Amino acid sequence: MKVEPECCACILSRGVAETMEATTNLAFRFRAMTDLLRLLSREFKPTAVPADLGTKRDRLIKRVTGNNDPYKRIKHISNEKALKLLPYARKLVEAGYNQQDRFKNACLTAMVGNTIEFDIPGHKITFNTLKKNFRDAKKDLCIDDTGKAYEIAKKSQRVLYLTDNAGEIVFDTLLVEQLKNMGLNVTVAVKGGSIINDATLEDAKASKMDAVADKIITTGTDAVGLSLKEVSQEFLEVYDGVDMVFAKGMGYAETLTELKLKKPHLLLFRTKCNPVANYFIVPKEKNVAKLMP
Repeated sequence: MKVEPECCACILSRGVAETMEATTNLAFRFRAMTDLLRLLSREFKPTAVPADLGTKRDRLIKRVTGNNDPYKRIKHISNEKALKLLPYARKLVEAGYNQQDRFKNACLTAMVGNTIEFDIPGHKITFNTLKKNFRDAKKDLCIDDTGKAYEIAKKSQRVLYLTDNAGEIVFDTLLVEQLKNMGLNVTVAVKGGSIINDATLEDAKASKMDAVADKIITTGTDAVGLSLKEVSQEFLEVYDGVDMVFAKGMGYAETLTELKLKKPHLLLFRTKCNPVANYFIVPKEKNVAKLMP
């Protein structure tokens, strides 16, 4: 997926918000913004991928401010609030009459969890409205490949689950549980370093994902989405060895659509911006379960 013109405003706006969170030093803030403007001047072009520019922006801000995890405080709060909502979400998942229903309910819960992302222009997240989002999840589902994905998963043995945000990863545990109940071996991958509010090993432990998944690994990099040229050898071996991949969030959607995929990937995310919504030809603020290729 390539950038649209409005991606420039989003990348810059998120850069401002992240820099404000990263440091109170005015000189560092000015330096981060001027460097970000130079980056966009050089690299914002129709062939650019939004996630790649986001990676470069965040690395720039971390380097200039000296803060390696600007969203650390927000991630901690997100995990705590999500854990309080987990029992409610679990009841919705377990209300399914059979295994396939519970699988779909868990996918819906995981997609709603993807709303937990901050500083995207026009996207507002309040934990007070998440219960309503869970209840409306099926109504908001615009692309539904969960049935096809379930059939593929049933015939699989090993799957890889790519997480996205902190807080969101708490609800991912429900889908991983359902995959385990189907007899699958599930490896969960978090980011190898802090990037935006994406989940890291610290968040995997906070969410109790380590008690659910067969194995937890990192991508080996702090890139937004999937950057195969940067991932670790361990990650690459797992990625190449599984039968199916579950990928959470817009970052993975933006980057996986740039690759020639050799196995089924189920993209699960919320369309939180117009460019992503336009690419998948659905409205903004809707749920997407897209099977690729």
